[in-house]
Amino acid sequence: MSTRLVYVAVRAQRPSALAEFWARLLGWTVTLDRGDRVDIAPPDPGLPGPALTFRAAPPGAPAHASPNRLHLDLASYSPRQQDDRVRLALELGGDHLDIGQGAVPWVVLADPEGNEFCVLEPRPEYVGTGALAAVVVGAAAPARLAAFWSVASGWPVARNGAVAGLRSPTELGAWLEFIPHPGPGDDRLHLELGARAGTAAAERLTAAGAVARPDGGTRFLDPEHNPFCLVEAERGQPTN
Repeated sequence: MSTRLVYVAVRAQRPSALAEFWARLLGWTVTLDRGDRVDIAPPDPGLPGPALTFRAAPPGAPAHASPNRLHLDLASYSPRQQDDRVRLALELGGDHLDIGQGAVPWVVLADPEGNEFCVLEPRPEYVGTGALAAVVVGAAAPARLAAFWSVASGWPVARNGAVAGLRSPTELGAWLEFIPHPGPGDDRLHLELGARAGTAAAERLTAAGAVARPDGGTRFLDPEHNPFCLVEAERGQPTN
């Protein structure tokens, strides 16, 4: 494959503080800290799921107002662990969030900058993921978007239906899932693909249905107009 999923990028008002929240909540480690960008990753290098990178929001960026199209789901392996994860999130500065979910077994929370995430009840499909169960993307057509991202990430479609899911061929690490979404949402979180310099990654992605963004470089829109970027796989640095 010419591209692989390497990051969930988060646009943040305070990258260092938000990265610290997520590192402590997930039990991950800081792998890069240069002030305007902080990266965190699982301490287990065998987990192939994406790392998280927190980038400074541009000056004058609007406050978070509408739900993100992309959010994170956290795993738990017992009811007690679910309670402990929720308690820790609240202690670190998170908050409960009502998005109309009603009576559900998972807990919906917001991080200190208002980004939605869920702490799931124990589910057998998330055994082996580590703390991050899934990166979840809202989609008008989940199966169609999953097919594109399967090509983009090199991960096979492991679940298809109302909710479509991709999983690393190793069957370890977080899922990439696509769920029905009623309409547009905020794009403060986006996916980044790693590509080796000199490959024809851009041509391969556009052939699969991606559209180059008007600002050019290595910034694209997927078939449902979610922004994503290419980065150099070796260093995790933007290629433009």
